[in-house]
Amino acid sequence: MLDFAVLGVFIPTFFFVSITPGMCMTLAMTLGMSIGVRRTMWMMIGELLGVAIVAVAAVAGVASIMLNYPTLFSVLKWLGAGYLVYIGVAMWRAKATIKLGADSKLKVSRQALFSQGFITAIANPKGWAFMISLLPPFINIDYAIAPQLSVLVAIIMLSEFTCMMLYATGGKSLRLFLNQGDNIKWMNRIAGSLMVGVGVWLALS
Repeated sequence: MLDFAVLGVFIPTFFFVSITPGMCMTLAMTLGMSIGVRRTMWMMIGELLGVAIVAVAAVAGVASIMLNYPTLFSVLKWLGAGYLVYIGVAMWRAKATIKLGADSKLKVSRQALFSQGFITAIANPKGWAFMISLLPPFINIDYAIAPQLSVLVAIIMLSEFTCMMLYATGGKSLRLFLNQGDNIKWMNRIAGSLMVGVGVWLALS
């Protein structure tokens, strides 16, 4: 099973990455302001299911390579480390603002909202690359992979749901806070620093 030291690194890293304004968080805010938090939860359910599928598929694929092709895994590990460092530096340099669109107001049926969240998570290539790069360092192949992955996916889903609820319920007040001064910039820098740290750890492990 995962030890507390590993969880102590993983939880804040993923939380700050989750809460940094992105496609899903902006979508949650837009829907929360336009159709209400209760109906927005259908989008959240779809997004959480999609994220869970991406996480499980990413770890399963990397674990298979890890066990059967150790040399290829070493190459993948270095590529993953480089990608995490790249993302971290990009987050440090980003100058983001919250921009709400109106297109999400067009489809408000439960099925449409669920599909919107699910497709947003599944069809995002950056999400796949992120999961493939971030999750494997926290998996110990000396122990059963399934229990470890279950814990990590549970943390991911809880973190994503918490952040989406904050954005959906925060509405205009949260938007004003994020667009005020350097608030988003500092959130990006914290998340970026954690990403760079995990990337360096992955390269050296």
